[in-house]
Amino acid sequence: MSCLFDSIGYFLNLNGFFIRQEICNYLESNKPIIKDLDTKFILELDDPLYVNKMRSPYIWGGSNEILAACNIWRIKVNVFIDANKTKKIEMLPIDGNYVKIVNLYWKDGNHYDPIIISN
Repeated sequence: MSCLFDSIGYFLNLNGFFIRQEICNYLESNKPIIKDLDTKFILELDDPLYVNKMRSPYIWGGSNEILAACNIWRIKVNVFIDANKTKKIEMLPIDGNYVKIVNLYWKDGNHYDPIIISN
């Protein structure tokens, strides 16, 4: 399942497979996803082979991958968690500076869709 990577790719005009691999490269190089915390430590709490498994198109991405994407592409990601799109989780690059906003809907806690929000 590559719905997260495909959804981010929708906004960046990039292929979901490319998005997944770039995120995995970022995580593998132990670049920060959360300020003042060691990325490798965070990932290995879940699984010592976390990044290797994440490279598979059958593994779902989540908050770790979104945070990595924020830092790689300088994006703010709004993850809407309700059908009315009123409740959201905002994720930002570590330094808080972003050049683009990506809006995703986390449907039923197991699927991401890109959403366009008009002003």
